[in-house]
Amino acid sequence: MSKSSIKALEFFTAESPLSQPIADATHQIPAINFIMARLTLQDGTTGEGYLLAFHFNPAAIRGALADVRALALGRDVNDTRGFDRLCDGEFEYFGAVGLLRWARGVVNIAMWDAKAKLAGKSVRALLGSVRDSVPVYGSGGWLSYTNDELRAEVTGYVRRGFTAVKLKVGAREGLARDLERIALMREAVGPDVRIMIDANQGLDLAGALRLADKAKDYGIDWFEEPLGHTDFAGYAELKAKAGMKLAMGEREYDLVALRELAERRALDLWQPDILRLGGVEGWLDSAALARQHGLPVLPHYYKEYDAALCCTIPDAYGVESFDWVDGIIDRPLRIEGGRAYPADEPGWGFTFKDAALQEIRF
Repeated sequence: MSKSSIKALEFFTAESPLSQPIADATHQIPAINFIMARLTLQDGTTGEGYLLAFHFNPAAIRGALADVRALALGRDVNDTRGFDRLCDGEFEYFGAVGLLRWARGVVNIAMWDAKAKLAGKSVRALLGSVRDSVPVYGSGGWLSYTNDELRAEVTGYVRRGFTAVKLKVGAREGLARDLERIALMREAVGPDVRIMIDANQGLDLAGALRLADKAKDYGIDWFEEPLGHTDFAGYAELKAKAGMKLAMGEREYDLVALRELAERRALDLWQPDILRLGGVEGWLDSAALARQHGLPVLPHYYKEYDAALCCTIPDAYGVESFDWVDGIIDRPLRIEGGRAYPADEPGWGFTFKDAALQEIRF
């Protein structure tokens, strides 16, 4: 085997130091947990990738990781797209999307970390960087927060230099509660900070239209996942009537929704999730298709990867920031003045701390 062949592949669980119960319009989440992949090449080079697991389907995802591990061992780390094709071919019978796509994605990301290290470059330099930073917004605003917790979070973001913040909508108490929280946020951050709202697919068309109509008074920048992600006709009608930008894409494992919504002119911002799309190539392929339709890219959650990738494309709208992994990695992403600056070190530029990890044994 060559020095760039994968000799070992391990998986670990980790919990955020900021772990707490949170809730959006569709889920109650008891803790903030991750799965991390660490591969080792024949020459000793390592590569890491992680996914946000929360508490969902632990037995199923461990099985998916075991299946992907069997296909990764012995592969040349430089052939990431070939690895993707191999996985999709092997997994076609039961479906290459879903948990199997997540598992493929976390290994693909670790492969990119290792192959960039072999080249002595950062991932963005390896791909061809066009800028050194991208806009970033502070995310959270969970429906489980009290008013005081919401105010503390958003004012904390502003003190740190963030110029845009997002909150969850779709409260069980209804429209009045959503508008109360939006008004609280606007009062807390002032007139110059952009505000976005995210329904996590928790509204129907009528409810989304009512909320959009009332929320416009607070200067909402975009409305994220207002409807179920396959309600293409609903998105088209909402886009025609809402009077604000619509964003979605984080639940997609392929490019079907992007094509359908773009053809209907029902979308303003594309939100690729690097894990659900199976890794770096899937993310970049989706960004290229979005560009063909004039849709800027606004990726979901993974700022440590998304900031680097957004620096390689001409039409990145921004990246989402949570602090959840910062306490368990050695070099958190640098954020200053409302912008994210990916590391210049080889690979993705950060490593998980061993003390935070618990090995998954198969």
